[in-house]
Amino acid sequence: MSGTAAVIGAAQGPRHRARRGHARGRGFTLIELMVVIAIIALGSAAVSLALPDPQARALTRDAQRLAALLEAARAQSRVAGVPVYWQATQDGFAFEGLPPGAPPLPRHWLDRQTVALGNAPVWLGPDPVIAPQAIVLRRLGSTLAPLSVQTDGLRPFTVEPLP
Repeated sequence: MSGTAAVIGAAQGPRHRARRGHARGRGFTLIELMVVIAIIALGSAAVSLALPDPQARALTRDAQRLAALLEAARAQSRVAGVPVYWQATQDGFAFEGLPPGAPPLPRHWLDRQTVALGNAPVWLGPDPVIAPQAIVLRRLGSTLAPLSVQTDGLRPFTVEPLP
């Protein structure tokens, strides 16, 4: 090889090798693709497990609403000095003894599948401290665990899951 040819070959060599290496980097290996697919699968599985069940969400919403309504009726009872009772009915529930002129409270569940177990009335006042009481709510035709809307008599009504 002459001196000029050696210089030209040396100048083309690295460039020629760089092109070959660059052509290799154009695609992904099978392992890289499998790792990306596995990450996407794990992410979508985590998201689907994190989404709440619509039936459980409906029961929880009705239980939280009932706790708020019971506290509102309890406050009206204390202000007016009259006894107020809550009782489950066939198509929902009723507040008995609310003072005249008080704003009416709802009488139906948000979800038609929600029911209160038992039919015993819940006494809400007018005393500031009432007896411990609980209302158990469940969803018709569902295997969901029931929820309890309860108070110890001093603190507000809260929603607790039943085992």
